[in-house]
Amino acid sequence: MQIRVLFFGMLKEWAGRGAEALDLPEGATLGDVIQHYEARIPRLQEFAASIAMSVNQEYAAAGRRLKSGDEVGLLPPVSGGVPQARIVRDRIDVQRELDAGRRPEDGAAVVFDGVVRNHTRGRKTLYLDYEAYEEMALKQMEALAEQAIAQFGVREVRLVHRLGRLEIGETSVLIVVASAHRAAAFDACRWVIDTLKRTVPIWKKEYFEDGAVWADGEPFPAEIPRAEGVSPENSASK
Repeated sequence: MQIRVLFFGMLKEWAGRGAEALDLPEGATLGDVIQHYEARIPRLQEFAASIAMSVNQEYAAAGRRLKSGDEVGLLPPVSGGVPQARIVRDRIDVQRELDAGRRPEDGAAVVFDGVVRNHTRGRKTLYLDYEAYEEMALKQMEALAEQAIAQFGVREVRLVHRLGRLEIGETSVLIVVASAHRAAAFDACRWVIDTLKRTVPIWKKEYFEDGAVWADGEPFPAEIPRAEGVSPENSASK
């Protein structure tokens, strides 16, 4: 059978491509996929503990059996109730998003405006470049908005993330939370950005005067399966 494998962030550079077809025997699992690439890209073994995996845009564990035509994503740590979630490549208009998210019945509108700063750990930043597993990222962003509405009782969450090259001072991610009460709006906004940074497959590359690096990602939450621990015992095919 044949599946499609997608690489993101640093993994894309190591593999030398963003996607490829991979032939596997019937009954193969995600564990077999990881073993294949650990043999082909030895340095992948060093990062197995922090790499997550997906099948058809859903997080999955190493024991997940695959079928022909499946889309598998290999995901390094990520650097972004009305499902008002969007991924864009043009400049984000903060005021327009705020105006669109507020209604007369709201007593509070809390905004998180993530802005590109001009330095990182003492190094002068020239610009940033964001990339994403777009279909999966959008699905995860919509789920975050819906969960925040249900969990905190706010009326609306608007979530916009930008991809591509961003200059100093530009907005990379914007969250607008509208609610009858300020406490719920503050709590929901903080929860959304913190959770987005840990779970949504978006990566950031920082460009400096003396080179470029992928930004260190925050660890995936414990409930998201990792590539670590993949062994022949966890794989269906040998």
